[in-house]
Amino acid sequence: MNTSVVILAAGFGTRMKSSIPKVLHKVCGKSMLWHIINESKLISDDISVIVFNQYELIMSEFKDDNINFIIQNHKKYPGTGGALRGVKYKYNEIMVLNGDMPLIKHDDLREFIGKPSDICMGILRLDNPSGYGRVIINDNKVKGIIEDKDADTKTLAIKTVNSGVYLFKKDILDRYILQISNNNKQNEYYLTDIIKLASDDNKNIEPVYVKSSNFLGVNSKLDLSLVEDIMLVDIRKHHMQNGVTMRMPNTIYIEKSVSIKAGTVIENGVTLLGDSKIEDSIIKTNSTVEDSTIISSSIGPMARIRPNSTITNSHIGNFVEVKNSILDGVKSGHLTYLGDINIKKDTNIGAGTIICNYDGKKKYKSTIGERVFVGSNTTLISPVAIEDETMIAAGSVVNQDTNRGELIVCRAKLKVVKDFYYKFFGKKQCQHLLI
Repeated sequence: MNTSVVILAAGFGTRMKSSIPKVLHKVCGKSMLWHIINESKLISDDISVIVFNQYELIMSEFKDDNINFIIQNHKKYPGTGGALRGVKYKYNEIMVLNGDMPLIKHDDLREFIGKPSDICMGILRLDNPSGYGRVIINDNKVKGIIEDKDADTKTLAIKTVNSGVYLFKKDILDRYILQISNNNKQNEYYLTDIIKLASDDNKNIEPVYVKSSNFLGVNSKLDLSLVEDIMLVDIRKHHMQNGVTMRMPNTIYIEKSVSIKAGTVIENGVTLLGDSKIEDSIIKTNSTVEDSTIISSSIGPMARIRPNSTITNSHIGNFVEVKNSILDGVKSGHLTYLGDINIKKDTNIGAGTIICNYDGKKKYKSTIGERVFVGSNTTLISPVAIEDETMIAAGSVVNQDTNRGELIVCRAKLKVVKDFYYKFFGKKQCQHLLI
């Protein structure tokens, strides 16, 4: 690793129309800046991030990473060129990236590294380059950049544009960063001005043609959705190539950090979030798994597995919600809430069972042992411990521990009032209702 990386992340991102810094908007569960840093780590151990707008929030998200954060002197030196003033680099090659390009891959970046040129400049070929500055290239050398608004008819026909990614030799960057001025309408220092200065001095500026889909920038919520769609295609493809079956894959949402092992089946409409791990399981239609581990189990359809759950060798059916629980060899077919509970093997949870784990102030944990049968419409008031081989009758409310082998019945005694219907409505009213 002989390349330093600097990521520009100081902008205000006003077109995002959001109070969140642009680079912290998430794509497939991770911030745009996270994606770029993650790929940069594969080519460099010297990564600097230039911040200004809401810099404390941005820095707090990466406090455990070995990243050099630099707060731009925005008042004195605004703009992309001003951002690089005074930055110190470990190596003699400096790659400059934008913090809003989350689709960039480390293999793309390697194409810039190790070339003899003074500057390598990422170039996009676009069928419709309208709005972009055109890059003038002669004999495979960059001669200049002409902004769209300044271009004549001949220049407007050029389809090569600036991707915004550069690799500078250190002495070149150090020399020209001090020469650019803010003599423009915005009174900002532009990094692109280095290209003109270097070209005027006959420096070797080499174009590196890059894949346009990987170098898309994000300036709006619409852009954000477009890059997420592209990333999702890659994520799904990765898992399917590694042996995961997906039904109607375009309907499945999988975040970047999810791990899925070969042999798993993911049905349509499934959402997999956070650090979830799925192994040898089937996740059925319209189910959600968030920050949980599923092993050799069937989930759904229409089940919700909330964070910090571990489910092994179990069947979790439709409209069952599990949260912060450990289930091993459990059957819960439908219409149930299992929160803050440890349930052991060969236990059956009847429909409509509710674990009351919250008293308005505090969450409580409960346990259910092996080979327990919980009847439908049962309510467990946590904290309780249900011992092995207990039976709980349907409709019971249980608020104390049980002993092994017991039958627990907790119901109000059935009361029957004969002919009450007729007494309540009256005979004529009853006949009228029957008609």
